[in-house]
Amino acid sequence: MSDTKTMNGVDIDQLFGTIEAIKHKAEIARFKFRASNKWVSGGHNCSTIKDFYGACEENTSRTSPFVLDADEPPVLLGEDHGANPVEFVLHALAACLTTSFIYHAAAQGVKIEELESQLEGDLDLHGFLGLSDNVRNGYENIRVTFKVKSDEPEEKLQELCELAQRRSPVFDVVTNSVPVSVKLES
Repeated sequence: MSDTKTMNGVDIDQLFGTIEAIKHKAEIARFKFRASNKWVSGGHNCSTIKDFYGACEENTSRTSPFVLDADEPPVLLGEDHGANPVEFVLHALAACLTTSFIYHAAAQGVKIEELESQLEGDLDLHGFLGLSDNVRNGYENIRVTFKVKSDEPEEKLQELCELAQRRSPVFDVVTNSVPVSVKLES
């Protein structure tokens, strides 16, 4: 028998233990995530994600890397070897909002039976193709709709939805400007 308390699949003791550890040693909270990418052909390229730095040490616990193929659909001159980059943005946003919702619900003792989301983003190719300087290169807007099954009142679920937005790292990246430096190395 295990004494582990879980809520929504989250180990509550470990969650609060992590919070307490960070309160006592702030540098534990600093992480560096990495990805390497290699072009294959046309719009097809492949990213590999494995090791990262976090909790004051290099983490090499993953035995195999995550490999993510990206491409474009044929209508955008690709061969559909994977989702396109802007679809990966939708996936990252959905995954991070979901994780934030579930973790904060667990921390508050709120049981979630089911959580689904639908995302849709509007993008105009005039920007990417350089046909208009008045059109963004990326999404003009993104809509996220959550569907939640829980015994909690609607007000509590709305509070968690708002909290997920305030605490989601990817929501922050997508909705706020992030300094990005790009350099060419010979």
